[in-house]
Amino acid sequence: MIALLHALAVSTGVVALAEIGDKTQLLAFVLAARFRRPWPIIIGIFAATILNHALAGALGGWISAVVSPQVMRWILGLGFLAMAVWILIPDKIDDDETNVAQRYGVFGTTFVAFFLAEMGDKTQIATVGLAAHYASTVAVVAGTTLGMLIANVPAVIIGDRLAGRIPMKLMHGIAAVLFAALGIATLTGLGARFGF
Repeated sequence: MIALLHALAVSTGVVALAEIGDKTQLLAFVLAARFRRPWPIIIGIFAATILNHALAGALGGWISAVVSPQVMRWILGLGFLAMAVWILIPDKIDDDETNVAQRYGVFGTTFVAFFLAEMGDKTQIATVGLAAHYASTVAVVAGTTLGMLIANVPAVIIGDRLAGRIPMKLMHGIAAVLFAALGIATLTGLGARFGF
């Protein structure tokens, strides 16, 4: 039970911090400003994230089942270190991501836009890595989805007023340090002793 809570907590915290200033958070601001209907946007974010991260978690679980523990340790350790660097690179959203499927209504537009924006995004890659690292795909997917909601629901509700007040560089720095710590702990074997 403690291992499940640990996987949930780490997944939630890492993704919530990594998501601040990410293109999907910027997309949440754009959708909130365009539609001014927070509940269909929030439900669309949740549905798109749970589907996207469930697929990513399943991939991570599959990878951990077919790759030897020694090789997996190197893949995950180096992957977490790469995520630490990637998080420090600012995101921008493409016009295509904000103009996707307007004919589908607020929920449909949000669902399609978020699902597509998450494909290959930092948080999707992190979900694959975390699911491969921890024994519980369900706890990781629940945590990464919760982290997405923690970062994006305030963006939808408060909109642009919040964007200027969040110290993006600090949040990205904290997330980068967490990923680097996970990477170092995995590569050195310390993570196994402490449940990482």
